[in-house]
Amino acid sequence: MRRSDEMKLGLMILGGSHDTAWRDPNVPADGGLDIHHFTRLATLAESAAFHFIFCPDSPSVVDQDPTIIARVGRDGFEPITLLSALSSRTQKIGLVGTATTTYHQPYHLARMFASLDYLSQGRAAWNIVTSGYKSEAENFGQIDLPDHDTRYARAREFVKVVKGLWDTWEDDAFVRDEKSGIFVDTAKMHLLNYRGDYFSIRGPLNIARPPQGYPVLVQAGASDAGVSFAAELGEVVFTAQPSLESGIHYYATLKEKARALGRKDDQVLIMPGIVPIVGKTKEEAFQKLEQLHSYTHQDVLTGVADRWLGLVTNLRSVDLDSFVPETLPQTNLFQSRQKVLLDFAARNKFTWKQLIQFIADSKGHLMVVGTPDQIANAMVDTFEQRAADGFNVCPAAFPGGLTDFVELVVPELRRRGKFRSAYSGHTLRQNLGLERPLNQFVKQM
Repeated sequence: MRRSDEMKLGLMILGGSHDTAWRDPNVPADGGLDIHHFTRLATLAESAAFHFIFCPDSPSVVDQDPTIIARVGRDGFEPITLLSALSSRTQKIGLVGTATTTYHQPYHLARMFASLDYLSQGRAAWNIVTSGYKSEAENFGQIDLPDHDTRYARAREFVKVVKGLWDTWEDDAFVRDEKSGIFVDTAKMHLLNYRGDYFSIRGPLNIARPPQGYPVLVQAGASDAGVSFAAELGEVVFTAQPSLESGIHYYATLKEKARALGRKDDQVLIMPGIVPIVGKTKEEAFQKLEQLHSYTHQDVLTGVADRWLGLVTNLRSVDLDSFVPETLPQTNLFQSRQKVLLDFAARNKFTWKQLIQFIADSKGHLMVVGTPDQIANAMVDTFEQRAADGFNVCPAAFPGGLTDFVELVVPELRRRGKFRSAYSGHTLRQNLGLERPLNQFVKQM
């Protein structure tokens, strides 16, 4: 199936991808709690016609000493609250908020995301996650995380319930007729009355059907369970693919699985992360990266790497000059990211020291350090080789990394005809080319 010649672009808006970039004098160290800082980032991305901004999240502090001392990200806003504020400060850009299915309840999230969709006039999206840290479990009265497959089973049922709640009311159910005194046509109300393995929910939802039908469903699945979940339910799929080869394989696998479920290729958009370090010359770009390195202590590097590898090894006790093994013990955390990182290390014959630095710089995403032309080349090649439908841009530092990308890389992409210059629709679904879902309880003619 033919797709658009123009790539989609999102922006990861919280923190910056480099954990200690907050030490840069040009980065506001208290930006995580400054709505004006986020407004500047969101409006800059909107001025460049980005499709959406994206807020990652975890309902816990995931670090331990000494990493917790020096790493950014523990004093930020809750995503739906932040995006609700930004909905009144932006006009067209999509708003993607992360919320876990492991520790929320479906009714709460159905109501919150429907509210965000109304506040933003149809620009909301839900990044569906299943949680990945024991520290989260301990904040919700549990000793440990449920196992990986159980979390995905609950997530699948969770999303089914939320869709059912969003479909409580037909689109024209609320007549609000002042003359007759009829506010809502209850013949167009559909009680969910759901009974499943994890949830028992009657309904109805106490808000009208969202403007988009459903807020856009975003997911990041790369384990076997995650890929199956994304192929079934994801409309935008985030992924970490540090090489073109791995990206092509993931793209083909996920699209094939989605097709087997009767889904269209252009209704499942794959958007890997990219960390661009932009300089007017290649030397300038590498100087920027070296400056970021100068802010980071080795204990922070190893702590971050331990976490992304699934907390199954203590990197402070390994010989950093030894080669990374092909396998590590299986983790109950981010199984897919562990595999991506180990595969990349094996392909590049990394020592532990090299892998630790790579994780600190990129978190396993595609990282390109160079001129605007070089970064645009990498993005266009990835797009044209069918390894991406677009990118989730993860600047290393804010606001400078975003400003560099908008002012230097976006014009290059437009010059090549690969990125738009204006918004084409009013809702996020329209701008992404996604169909508005029909109400499952309404018989279609």
